[in-house]
Amino acid sequence: MTTLTKTEGEPVPTGSDAFLSVRDLHVRFSTEDGIVKAVDGLSFDLERGQTLGIVGESGSGKSVTNLTVLGLHNPASTTVTGEIVLDGQELTGAPEKTLEKLRGNKMAMVFQDPLTALSPYYTVGRQIAEPYMKHTGASKREAKRRAIEMLDKVGIPQPKLRVDDYPHQFSGGMRQRAMIAMSLVCNPQLLIADEPTTALDVTVQAQILDLLKDLQQEFGSAIIFITHDLGVIANMADDILVMYAGRAVERGTVKEVLRTPRHPYTWGLLGSMPRLSSGTEEQLLSIPGSPPSLLNPPSGCPFHPRCAFASEVGGGRCSGERPVLPAGRGSACHLTGEQKETIFVEQIKPRLG
Repeated sequence: MTTLTKTEGEPVPTGSDAFLSVRDLHVRFSTEDGIVKAVDGLSFDLERGQTLGIVGESGSGKSVTNLTVLGLHNPASTTVTGEIVLDGQELTGAPEKTLEKLRGNKMAMVFQDPLTALSPYYTVGRQIAEPYMKHTGASKREAKRRAIEMLDKVGIPQPKLRVDDYPHQFSGGMRQRAMIAMSLVCNPQLLIADEPTTALDVTVQAQILDLLKDLQQEFGSAIIFITHDLGVIANMADDILVMYAGRAVERGTVKEVLRTPRHPYTWGLLGSMPRLSSGTEEQLLSIPGSPPSLLNPPSGCPFHPRCAFASEVGGGRCSGERPVLPAGRGSACHLTGEQKETIFVEQIKPRLG
């Protein structure tokens, strides 16, 4: 069942009046193989009109975190502890009817694959109109008019004709635009975009990112942008939260994290990005090993089995003691500030170019 308890975790970010405040969030899934620790003590804040980028490998807990914010988990097999406060309203443990009123209205999500998120049995216009009718009480005629307006707003050509088309009649980029239209039809104050550009070519990807930024300026929405692509985050976000094995390992502004990263995992993510300035024979840097099983995550720092700098700490701290992510700018790593700076300047930065 879904439960709410206070647990002891990392220091929380400063600023308690944020539009969205997540405090010491833990999410556990009960499976036949055991308990999956999908999110393990996560805290962050998001202000109105700001974009938070959450990055990390597959399985790091990015999507689970945001599905939990929306209340889209199975209460029979999921345990949630901690606090999720949206505009002063506690969401953890809230009744399903309360969450239904908020989803699609005050908070909404753009999913990664619109072809599976959109129903093939209904027209695109009907799927955009339904949440508008549900949350505003508008008539079918009014809702269809609103759907046409939103299709036009997201750049769908001939919206009066395309409103009656089915998802399979749209291209991949147009389906994603339709998903954004459906998410924004009720002017939500919180928009969660779960890797919305992953399956799109780079030109369409750029158009979608520009569209999200334009719509954010128009509606003033707070956005959580989930991705594994730091290049996309550099273009979209104000702040970055780096996740690994269900935990936040680094956070800061875009400039801080991308220019002076402080965690070995972030160094690995940056090193794996292709660059136009790199030579054709230059190899990308890879992170050795694989992400840990969340059924039995490593003790201490979850990244230590893959970290090339664990030996710099000594004393078995990396394997025996969980590093704490400080409030504000910082990283959850046992390396000293001086060690991080020296390693980055002498070993990491020259490779990044």
